[in-house]
Amino acid sequence: MWFKAGGAAEWLFEPADTDDLAAFLADLDPAVPVMALGLGSNLIVRDGGVPGVVVRLGKPFAKVEAIDAVTLRCGGGASGILVSSTARDAGIGGTEFLRSIPGTVGGFVRMNGGAYGREVKDVLVACDIVLRSGERHTLDVGDLGYTYRHSDLPEGAVVVSATFRGHPAEPSVIQAEMDRIAAAREASQPLRSKTGGSTFKNPPGEKAWALVDAAGCRGLMRGGAQVSEKHTNFLINTGDATSADIEALGDDVRARVKAASGIDLEWEIQRVGRSA
Repeated sequence: MWFKAGGAAEWLFEPADTDDLAAFLADLDPAVPVMALGLGSNLIVRDGGVPGVVVRLGKPFAKVEAIDAVTLRCGGGASGILVSSTARDAGIGGTEFLRSIPGTVGGFVRMNGGAYGREVKDVLVACDIVLRSGERHTLDVGDLGYTYRHSDLPEGAVVVSATFRGHPAEPSVIQAEMDRIAAAREASQPLRSKTGGSTFKNPPGEKAWALVDAAGCRGLMRGGAQVSEKHTNFLINTGDATSADIEALGDDVRARVKAASGIDLEWEIQRVGRSA
């Protein structure tokens, strides 16, 4: 994980293809929990590890191809950088924002990932999923119940592919926008640190980082975990933090923001697994 903290998975399964995944899930005891994992960026894995099976979509699911002048077919394991650069080469604009999100298509679709004024719901046409039962379904964007950083995807469902639709654009214009986003991200975020990305959702009409800053939390520490001095909506592992330190620091921040502003910050980072 990006925090370099937390326990191990009980079982790890890397399917060879969608047929392999569907057959595996159909044969698996329904009582065994299943969690899909992309790059593990927006995630705190608790110190006791993850029970059940973690499904990691590897190379077979990391392909991206243009299927017409404005449409991309993307594997669930493809990175945001691969999606946006393939779109650029094909002259398809609109997915540049994915360049800035450290994760994979499956996670973007599940969380309605977004940055720099755009969200997955703005470009998604449909996605293919495998349910926990092994059944396969194709869901249109309207089936996903998207709100801010949330979808109605069923628990245990794995997103194996997605279709994104953009608009015609010059590759040089797309590249310029990708460069602008990359520079803005480099300037404002602690990219060289062990961090999990944006920690809290922005409340309506507010910026989470500003609320955290106003509550006096910049640089706040718990064990080896710290609120980033560079961007206060990022938690970092300064070296030897446990996942318990990181999660407890997040709860400290939430309590201070509540006391200072009356606002309940919601976690954006997913917390999974068992405490030690």
